[in-house]
Amino acid sequence: MYFKKVKIALASASPRRQELIGKLGYAFRVLLPQVEEHYPPEMDVHDVPLYLARLKARAVEGQIRADEWLITADTVVILDGEIIEKPAGPAEAEAHLRRLSGRRHTVVTGVCMKHGKREYAFSDFSDVYFRNLPEALIRHYVEQGDALDKAGAYGIQDWFGMVGIEKIDGNYFNVMGLPVHRVFETLQKHA
Repeated sequence: MYFKKVKIALASASPRRQELIGKLGYAFRVLLPQVEEHYPPEMDVHDVPLYLARLKARAVEGQIRADEWLITADTVVILDGEIIEKPAGPAEAEAHLRRLSGRRHTVVTGVCMKHGKREYAFSDFSDVYFRNLPEALIRHYVEQGDALDKAGAYGIQDWFGMVGIEKIDGNYFNVMGLPVHRVFETLQKHA
């Protein structure tokens, strides 16, 4: 059998990460890490996702069974050297999307995978290019409510991503929230 049988504890409230792990066919359960997602202000923005993924891992380590792999992740959108956070409300979501319109930004997902005392941690990078987004398109997307729980105020898998993104350099699933190819590779190599 090519797929190694492993049990996963996915410490993530993200429905997208849960969907992606589920599509791989692994048995998994969901844990919800209770952490304040703060990072040192002097930290390079590209290092923030891995720092937060490790923070989430520490928050749930005591809940992991001996036969489980712990997987945590965090995704950020970076534009002009600044993290574009999840929007606090509709007005901020529209402002984020206006800033991203017609520009390239970088999506970084940090992943922490643990089994026993072993840790495998990495970050994956993708550049996303938005076309110029009409104001009415931005407003319509935000009014639907899909922009509010996502880094950068958009989901690549949403209709908005389908019509707004011209191209990506990097992995699609990384932009969605989990570089599944690297998670799979790590499990196949080390499980």
